[in-house]
This record gives sequence, structure tokens and C-alpha cells, in this order.
Amino acid sequence: MGRLFGTDGVRGVANEGLTAELALGLSVAAAHVLGEAGAFEGHRPVAVVGRDPRASGEFLEAAVIAGLASAGVDVLRVGVLPTPAVAYLTGALGADFGVMLSASHNAMPDNGIKFLARGGHKLDDRIEDAIETHYRKHSLGSEDWNRPTGAAVGRVREYTEGFDKYVAHLIGVLPNRLDGIKVVIDGAHGAAAYVAPEAFARAGAEVVHTLGAEPTGLNINDGVGSTHLDRLQAAMTEYRADLGIALDGDADRCLAADADGNEVDGDQIIAILAVAMKDAGTLRRNTAVATVMSNLGFKLAMEREGVDLVETAVGDRYVLEAMKEHGFALGGEQSGHVILLDHATTGDGTLTGLMLGARLAATKQPLADLAAVMTRLPQQLINVKGVDKSRVNTSVELAAAVSEAEAELGSTGRVLLRPSGTEPLVRVMVEAADPVQAESVAQRLAEAVRTHLG
Repeated sequence: MGRLFGTDGVRGVANEGLTAELALGLSVAAAHVLGEAGAFEGHRPVAVVGRDPRASGEFLEAAVIAGLASAGVDVLRVGVLPTPAVAYLTGALGADFGVMLSASHNAMPDNGIKFLARGGHKLDDRIEDAIETHYRKHSLGSEDWNRPTGAAVGRVREYTEGFDKYVAHLIGVLPNRLDGIKVVIDGAHGAAAYVAPEAFARAGAEVVHTLGAEPTGLNINDGVGSTHLDRLQAAMTEYRADLGIALDGDADRCLAADADGNEVDGDQIIAILAVAMKDAGTLRRNTAVATVMSNLGFKLAMEREGVDLVETAVGDRYVLEAMKEHGFALGGEQSGHVILLDHATTGDGTLTGLMLGARLAATKQPLADLAAVMTRLPQQLINVKGVDKSRVNTSVELAAAVSEAEAELGSTGRVLLRPSGTEPLVRVMVEAADPVQAESVAQRLAEAVRTHLG
């Protein structure tokens, strides 16, 4: 049996791989591991529980709450709120841990369970392994536990103040108001469908149009959100907006569009915020953190702007680990996960969008001009399926093909071969100043992968 926890909690098709029984059992295990971690005499563990609007979130939330309360944990049920809101409330309310039910940008049939440690921080592998071990022992009947009874069982309370408390937090950390900025917001029919428009309006922006703002439980990420930018891009010129924001299902990522409908990706957003924070003196250690998949144009821009860059493996958890270890304030991914560690413990799409809006308002510059701080080099990405991805770094023949490609590209391009973490495939990424060259080199390397790893 494989490991239950993936790179971002436990995910699966709801009621198939991710059942109510699994949700209940994992919650009991988490109650013991996370609740007892902060236990002291007379203390009752408290957990914050939230979800995105997926229909399956209703029964999974009930199972999670039942598991927690049966293990003696008091529950603050915050309802439909973004992942970063649940993380913030876990810390702000002094809870022992948090639970978020969401499958992020995945399609509606999927769902997931993400546990957050005290303070709203992601769990490290050691804690996830402890929860999984406890769950497996209990589910197999080989380990009994003392079930609380009477007044010792957990109590469940609706915490309706969570929405306003989170929005007030977002407004409170902005460097300036957004007065005069016209915004289009795509909430992906997800967890921030109501939060994001409210936050922008309270910050002073004029929300001229919303997309993906009518969640039914069945339409999350369906043709909207950060993985489907076309409707947002079209709306920019139609509504003559200054800034377009696209969130994903749980609103931990954000992509943007400028007044002409051009995409502004995560690399560009981080570049804009890095310059803004450097100007404000809040870019700690004068450093931004990004992954090896960030566009080479981003790296060149940071060099030109005098900002140091730390690169990590792909995944926002690795970005966050580097930021926490070295005390950096800004990091993220091209996909739109942007972490502002002074104000959030995880990626926060709404906060990212608000910070972009604040920069527009402060500089009086169009988003296109701000995004021009970096030039995206043409990037070709090919997924080569059905190969032995374990030999990517050991194949002598493949290494020779990569060396030949790198020599051809010189200092104006780069090559990255990366095995997928979840699928039997290898990702071939090539960047070059000339798009024709980038495609040619990528196709040649993809064929080399098929030949030598097939």
C-alpha cells in the first residue's frame, strides 16, 4: 500500500479513493498526533475546519468533524473559506491545528484533506508519517485508544466571524489602498468566490466584473479560474479594467491579466512584488525564492534589479521550506503560488492579487509596464510518457544529449529534464531566445528520452 499523503495532503476521487471512512479515521489519527503535541493539563485541543464549495466537501466535512469530536477535539467550523484563510484563522485563534477540505485546481469529482499544524503551517513529512502510522494501526484494529465520553467529547461550534476576520487581515497588511483601480476577479466558483470581491472592494478597488462567482458545488474550476484564463482575458478589454485576477479552487494561487488581456504569470508577479518590496525595504535579505521551472527571463530580471535568487525543487512546499529556513519574505512558482511569509503561512491568491493592485495604485503605472520588468523567454515543455523516469539522472546517453543541447543554446537558453512526481513520464523543458530553436531542441531531447529511457 502506497503512502496516503502526497505533496499537498491526501487527495483522491471523493467517495471512491477518498471515502468518509478514510476522512474519519485520518481525523482521529490527526487528533492524537496534532492534538497531543500541544497538550497540557486542563487543555482541550481545538481545530479549525474549513472547505471549498465542492458537493463532496459536505459529507467529508461531516466525517472529519465527527472524527475530531469523537477524539475529544473542540471544532470551530468556519465553512467555505480559502485554504490561506483556514491557515490564518488556525494561527489567529490559537488553535492546535487546522483542517482544509479541497482539491485545489482539480476537477469537481476530486477532493482532498490537508492538515495544518499550530500557527497554520504545513506539516512536514515526519508529522504526516506519524498521522498515517496511527491511522493504519487504528484502522487495522491493532491499536486501541481511549475514547472520551460524557463531557470529554469534543464540541462543535459554527465560527461565522471567520470571513470578516480574514478579510480584515488582508486589508490590514496592504501597504496602501487600491482607490482608482478597476478590477475583474475570477473566483473559479471556488472558496474565494465571495471573499475576493469583498476584499478588493473594502481595499478601495472598483470591482467592475466577476467571473466564477456563483459556486453550486458542482462547477468549481469548470472553465474558469487560474487554469482557464480565456474568459478573464476577454473581460479585461470589455470592462476596461486595470487588473484581472484569476484564482484556483482553494484560492492559494493567483494569475493575472493586464488591461489588454495579456497573461501575467507567477514569475512576473513575483518579479513585480520583489521590486516593490525592495523599494519598500521589506524584501528580507534582498532575496526572492523560486523553483527551477521559473522562466530564465525571471532569473535575468532579478540579476538586473539587484535581487538575489534562491532556486528550489518544483513544489510550493520546497519554496516555503527554503523561505522558513533562511528567513526570506517572498517566494513562489510560475503557476501562481506566491508566498508572502510576513503576512501568510502559505500561498494566498487573494493577498497576492491585492498586493499587485496596491503596486498599481502606488506607482500609477499599468500592469503591462510593471510586468515588463522581465521578458519571458520562449519556453517549450514536452511530457514524454511511458518511459523509465528513474533513469533520468543516470543515463550516460541522455546526459550527452543534454550537454549537446546546452552547448547549442549557450548563455541565452537552458535545458531541464525532470521526472514527474506523480506520473510515469519525464518533463522536457527548453528555453531559448528564439522560439523555433527552443521547439527544435525540445523535440530532439524528447526523442532522446524516448530512445534511451523507453
